[in-house]
Amino acid sequence: MKKNKLFIFLLVIGLFLSSCNDANASKKTAKISKAQEEMNSDTLGFRKGDLADEKVVFTDISYAGKEAGESILYERAFENAPPLISHAIEDMLPITADNNLCLSCHDKAIAGDVGATSLPATHYYDYRNNKSTGDILSDSRFNCTACHVAQSDAKPIVANVFKAEFKDDDLKKKSNLIDVMNEGVDYK
Repeated sequence: MKKNKLFIFLLVIGLFLSSCNDANASKKTAKISKAQEEMNSDTLGFRKGDLADEKVVFTDISYAGKEAGESILYERAFENAPPLISHAIEDMLPITADNNLCLSCHDKAIAGDVGATSLPATHYYDYRNNKSTGDILSDSRFNCTACHVAQSDAKPIVANVFKAEFKDDDLKKKSNLIDVMNEGVDYK
């Protein structure tokens, strides 16, 4: 008889706790649903428009627009960061493996003669096979705009107090990534 009363008591407590959890779950679900209604691609991010619409862009930004060799080169954002493209590139797009106009000035065999910045050694290295490609651009480095973007006069949307530190002043405009790629890596 005592076992039956204990069983019934525990059953009542269990049902009570279960109903409390159901009520809390309903409240949480309602909050999540409301948040999902308020959050859509038009309100996410800084563009304030449909993120899938490529026509919605920041309109108050002016890109370099100058021809190669006419604009000021900005220093890198941090050591070995990809440098910004300092000239107009609209007429050079799309960049493909078979059609890369960037190489007409920036290939290491030409850059010095035309006064352009030469591609660094990392662009002539095959990291998959761990070997140099000599004077041939690595197959994985043909798409310049995957890492490099055009300079602009865009004002920061979010405050940024980051201050880059460079080991050497030359690294503000050049890369030594090929030399330091494996720093701190232990191959034991």
